[in-house]
Amino acid sequence: MDSDEQSLGPIVRPSESLNALQAGIRVVTLTEVLAANGRVLFPSGAVGVILRASADPQDAYHVRFPDGAEYQLKRVHLMPITKYRQSGVSDKTLQLKTLDSPTFRDHPLFEYVIFRCVTGSRAYGLETEDSDTDYRGVFLPSADMHWSLFGVPDSLECYETQEAYWELQKFLVLALKANPNVLECLYSPLIEHTTPLMDKLLSMREMFLSRLIYQTLNGYVMSQFKKMQADLRNHGQVKWKHVMHLLRLLLAGVRVLQDGHFPVRVEQHRDQLLGIKQGEMAWEETEKWRLSLHMQFDAAYKQTRLPERPDYEKASQFLIEARRSVV
Repeated sequence: MDSDEQSLGPIVRPSESLNALQAGIRVVTLTEVLAANGRVLFPSGAVGVILRASADPQDAYHVRFPDGAEYQLKRVHLMPITKYRQSGVSDKTLQLKTLDSPTFRDHPLFEYVIFRCVTGSRAYGLETEDSDTDYRGVFLPSADMHWSLFGVPDSLECYETQEAYWELQKFLVLALKANPNVLECLYSPLIEHTTPLMDKLLSMREMFLSRLIYQTLNGYVMSQFKKMQADLRNHGQVKWKHVMHLLRLLLAGVRVLQDGHFPVRVEQHRDQLLGIKQGEMAWEETEKWRLSLHMQFDAAYKQTRLPERPDYEKASQFLIEARRSVV
């Protein structure tokens, strides 16, 4: 038995309930435990044990910590230690629909979101009446959360609300790799929430654009179209929505190399792309357009003024400054 288990008393294994916590369950705090004067008593990630259960999961729980101190914490600020280990260590993506919080935005990690924007069809200008609203963004946890035993997840996802957020370092790394999903966040015209720190990053977003975009997008689109050609031969059909988005990526890649700006909205290509999504364009015509775009992409790559590599040093310095700002 671990020494902390001995000091906390008998341990009761968690029940299968996703709401109320039983007495005896070991939990991890998802927020700092503060004294009345605001002093931090325990950092986020501290381990305690539930002393008294409550029939209503919205009530405060009495939690005892290894030093014998007892404090009351809301259910939303606690997680069974087994689930915390699974979410924060074994799986670096936190699937928030499986957590115990009543809703995604009630979860303590959400308070660290520093940027949220709309991506997907609504940002592209390709929305229809039945389109979802996709939210993407960035979160920057406190230093205590990073320093705790369990660390922080790389990303937060909630399928039920179509939301996904990257931890700042993960976001920067993906942007440096020319990940189109991340670049779309940086250039989205539909920003719902931002902070001075993210405003600074947005003002420097060109540092992520380089010739690497050609390797990333061109290779991906070509490999996907080869798979579709096989689907067409073997099954006689393809997923037209996927075809549409691949062509949209090629259009974006050409513009990036030509203009040094990542275009999110499809503008004059909207009707043509929606026609493909609805299966109104013959495969032969789609292939003809794709090959034409590849030729434009090749030509743009040869003539682009973008650097060979993104500005890793500038991105690293920004991350260091951001980390210092939450210490």
